[in-house]
Amino acid sequence: MHLALFLLAMAALAYSLFRFGKAIKRLLGVIRLGQKDTTRSDNRGRRWKHMAVETLGHTRLLQLNHVGIAHWFVFVGFGALFFTLVTAFGQVYNPEFSLPMLGGWGPYHLVTEVIDVLTFFGIVFLIALRLTKRPSRYGRTSRFFGSTMWQAYYVEATILVITLCVITLRGLEGALAGVTEYSYEHLFSYPLVVAFKGLDPDVLGWLITLVALIKIAASLAWFLVISTQPTMGIAWHRFTSFFNIWFKRNSDGRPALGALQPIRTNGVLVDFEDPADDATFGVGAIEEFTWKDLLDVTTCTECGRCQSQCPAWNTEKPLSPKLMITSLRNHAWAKAPYLQTPEADRKNLPAEVQAEAAKSLVGDVIDPDALWACTTCGACVQQCPVDIEHIDHFVDMRRQQVMVDTAFPAELNGLFKNIETKGNPWGLNSSDRNGWIKEMSFPVRVFGAAGEDRLPDDVEWLFWVGCAGAFEDKAKKTTKAVAELLHLAGVEFMVLGDGETCTGDSARRAGNEFLYQMQAQANIEVLNEIGAKKIITTCPHCMNAIGRDYPQLGGNYEVVHHSQVLTALVKAGAITPLAPIDETITYHDPCYLGRHNQVFLPPRDLLAALPGANIQEMERNKESSFCCGAGGARMWMEEKIGTRINEERARQALATGATRVTVACPFCNIMLSDAMTSKAVGAGDDVKVTELSVLLLESVKQR
Repeated sequence: MHLALFLLAMAALAYSLFRFGKAIKRLLGVIRLGQKDTTRSDNRGRRWKHMAVETLGHTRLLQLNHVGIAHWFVFVGFGALFFTLVTAFGQVYNPEFSLPMLGGWGPYHLVTEVIDVLTFFGIVFLIALRLTKRPSRYGRTSRFFGSTMWQAYYVEATILVITLCVITLRGLEGALAGVTEYSYEHLFSYPLVVAFKGLDPDVLGWLITLVALIKIAASLAWFLVISTQPTMGIAWHRFTSFFNIWFKRNSDGRPALGALQPIRTNGVLVDFEDPADDATFGVGAIEEFTWKDLLDVTTCTECGRCQSQCPAWNTEKPLSPKLMITSLRNHAWAKAPYLQTPEADRKNLPAEVQAEAAKSLVGDVIDPDALWACTTCGACVQQCPVDIEHIDHFVDMRRQQVMVDTAFPAELNGLFKNIETKGNPWGLNSSDRNGWIKEMSFPVRVFGAAGEDRLPDDVEWLFWVGCAGAFEDKAKKTTKAVAELLHLAGVEFMVLGDGETCTGDSARRAGNEFLYQMQAQANIEVLNEIGAKKIITTCPHCMNAIGRDYPQLGGNYEVVHHSQVLTALVKAGAITPLAPIDETITYHDPCYLGRHNQVFLPPRDLLAALPGANIQEMERNKESSFCCGAGGARMWMEEKIGTRINEERARQALATGATRVTVACPFCNIMLSDAMTSKAVGAGDDVKVTELSVLLLESVKQR
């Protein structure tokens, strides 16, 4: 009887592995439908190191500490308890079976029990979390809203059953072996040993066989189920996440933030001056994504962390990063049979396959309102535990909409026209870029005014004023404050004046790569000609464009935010805040300064140096900061759906009890200032929104 059961179990194992192997082959077939991407295997040593650190250390998951710890126990148990499955097969044939060498080693049994119990409590916690945060109770506010819940419950139930089987088997094994005293080998299972001790040895043997069969059945059923559910990310990520992390954009482990990926067609960079005949300008069909993009969407666990952090989703927009990714995944798998069939035979495919192939990527698969709601703030990328690169995918689809299909929000027409014809998003005359200089009480050096063709040796910084800093009233105050503080500190700087033009940041993130490149190449030509090396900016978007995007086109400079320079000057004693700022202050982290460029401490150090200031952090700060709503070219688009993002952020600031909100970005300044005075927020003049440098100058000049 034992032999028959053993043979049956081995046959089930062979069948399960066969089906699982076919599923892997199918998965690889879908991923290979994507375009080439030859940028994913550089610095292999760093990639291996980072993958090990991120997976074994759970560095991404631990952004939610309690969840990350519980998942780590489950992750370890999934691999470490493999030997108990091998033992179970042996116990079906012979209840007294134990692994050679390991089976008689006490420390092995100790480790097995410890891992099993921790895995049990970890999965119980995760099940409880999912049940208490279920969408049926919390609706859109649940991060599991839109997730395929039965798949998650099934996977969690499987793990729960396996952990219970392992500890039960340990108790039965101890009773069958005649264990009579407590020992570390039965650290947790000894109460079960005692409970089973009085049973007949034959009964104990058959109980071991039965529980071993249950464990085997649960394990093999899991393999069979996921083999029939290729879009079951909650299960497949256990295999694909290692590869997705290894192949992530940055080999040093940084999230896919900062720069955007340049446009490539099948792995080859598109030359906008002389594009190849087969060049694509963005992604208009699922097969135009790269193989890495398709691996990305396949790896999604539907955990909803991205969704819970998304400012658009949290203000009732149709955009959920999770649902965007799962929609792309489901479409890829549904269209795959069509793409894998020779063109001449496609007419014979089932109607549902042909219907899927006929769907437009943006319109049928992806809601245009969702695509254009994205602020590119990076919260989704920052939170994703398996390193999905959401922003790159969204912008690639925007590129197709703008440059090929000309299907984009009407407001962007004005943005594109103003940048192209006037060199700034506001459409103002470039000759007005120097207007702020006339308001200064000291001379500001403008490049070329003295006939220079290179930056003079005594100039430490090129001050990139930016479009907002030159034309927008609130941002002009920042420009003048920074210039005055640098002057007071004795720092030599120079500006380009009307030699500046828009960096192209908003155009690029809106999908107009052609206009971005036109602007970027013009700026790079100027910066290289004058020998610019060190650039200071007041706008994080300019900082990111020049410092992170421009190197792709040959512009390599040291670019810093003014908060970094001013903080260094204060610490060096070159600037001394004197007048007390007796207010409660909260600081809003700009997305492109914080998440995208990891500048978190300098602005806080600057505030901490202000005498009398009472600093209160918002609940969402630093890496988890909430966007002001202006990024991704949203600054230039109307917000017609749901609550306004800037108003939601203003409410979060007011919740701290602050009387002053400080910002470090001209877009954030505009958005939060407007929100505070809006009827929806109603803060009026009671709460001021002030840029960091302006606040510092108040204290330095003892106003």
